[in-house]
Parts: sequence; structure tokens; C-alpha cells
Amino acid sequence: MTNTEILIATGNGQLRARLADNEAAKALARMLPLRLEMRDHLRQEKTGELPSRLPDGERQTEFSVGTLGLWEDRDFVIYYGQGRVPAPGIIILGQVSGDLSQFDNPKGVTVSLALAD
Repeated sequence: MTNTEILIATGNGQLRARLADNEAAKALARMLPLRLEMRDHLRQEKTGELPSRLPDGERQTEFSVGTLGLWEDRDFVIYYGQGRVPAPGIIILGQVSGDLSQFDNPKGVTVSLALAD
């Protein structure tokens, strides 16, 4: 992880996340601020489409609560559960600190992402 932190805001509160040290996470930081419409997927994650592709990188199939990930090249994911995804896996973009229970429901959510001060 790097020292770059972002804020993830919804109508129910705000969380902080530390970005990973990889090209995809750096490219995400350069896109900010962003507002994404996110839908629930498999009752373990919220996912939304980024305005443009992020660079490819090392992928993994396991994730934990609070993992920020990239599926394919434009699907930004916030995991509020833990588990595995099929190959080729996700690129880790960062890690959220704090309570992610606001995401643990089948509803969609609007998320604002911004660099933290």
C-alpha cells in the first residue's frame, strides 16, 4: 500500500481507503474526483463502471472485507464480504478502513471518490 488515501462517500457516511502501490491504483488516483453508480453483485460487493480503463497488472482471486479491486479493466469494486473470484481475478486497488456495513444490502448506491487531504 502507498501513503495515498482516498475518501469514499455515500449518503450514509464516509470511509477512508489506502491505495495500493501499482499502476492501476495510481491511474485511479489521477481520475479523481469521481462519482459512480454502483450495483450490488452476489451480496458480497458493490461494483460500478469507471469512465476509462485502468492499466492491467498482477491479479489475484481472493479478497477480504474492505478490498478495493478492479475486475476486467473498468469495473471498480468495493468488497464488503470476503471470498474468491474466478480467474483471471482482480487487481487490488487498495484497502478500506472502517465499517463497511452500509454496503451490505442488495440495493445500489451512489459513491463519490476523492483524494483525502
